[in-house]
Amino acid sequence: APESLMQALEDLDYLAALDNDGNLSEFGIIMSEFPLDPQLSKSILASCEFECVDEMLTIAAMVTAPNCFLHAPPGTEEIALTCWRKFSHPAGDHFTLINVFNAFKEASANSASQYYSNKKWCRDYFLSCSALRMAEIIRAELVEIMKRIELPISEPNFGSKENILSIKKALLTGYFMHIARDIDGSGNYLMLTHKQVAQLHPFSSYYNTRRVPEWVLFHEFLVSEDNSIRVISEISPDLFVELAPQYYFNNLPPSESKDILQEVINHLSPVSAMKEEQK
Repeated sequence: APESLMQALEDLDYLAALDNDGNLSEFGIIMSEFPLDPQLSKSILASCEFECVDEMLTIAAMVTAPNCFLHAPPGTEEIALTCWRKFSHPAGDHFTLINVFNAFKEASANSASQYYSNKKWCRDYFLSCSALRMAEIIRAELVEIMKRIELPISEPNFGSKENILSIKKALLTGYFMHIARDIDGSGNYLMLTHKQVAQLHPFSSYYNTRRVPEWVLFHEFLVSEDNSIRVISEISPDLFVELAPQYYFNNLPPSESKDILQEVINHLSPVSAMKEEQK
């Protein structure tokens, strides 16, 4: 549809993938080397700047591969949740996926008979072995692309506070259009780009927990699954206004969320800071 085509071009423009004539920019040409969604390509390129390439490649592989969490058989739902909580990361689902992938790799390394132990380990944790194997293949292909186009791959540093912040910055550089805010404190998320309200996907590490983050970045919006957002991580409004293009923010529809972000911008601007100091 023409509307979909225009929306796609607008998204590419926001990601700096197009030049003033509507052709691919130099940045867009590099993004197109990756067989991924443009947002994900942009996040990988941003991770070179923020020195979290190793972790971002794992996230890209995990969200591109099929969902690794299996639907637990009736009567075993609580057991599955207990197993998954072992991988849960307080920063959000993107970081939980890194934990899952690293644990799978460790289980593979520690096994004598890799195939059978992998299958058993995945079965014990209610995880899809085929999905995790696919993530391994995708990640290896992404590493080869990085080497071919001579992009730097930083050393693994997962777990440090600096690394977590760097990953969030890299994700936001690509996914600033995928931001939602909890409008009532009960997990009803209103997306910034339109008036759709969504709930957390049941596979989210935040699902059925006491702490529901107010501002989140999500990987995808699923209309088919009761308007849910899948693979989410907590972000701060300050980080959003720092990394989202100003012209994208200006084009957002009016909302309470936009007003809150505008207050953050005003507070961070030097003129506002000077006025506050004078007061």
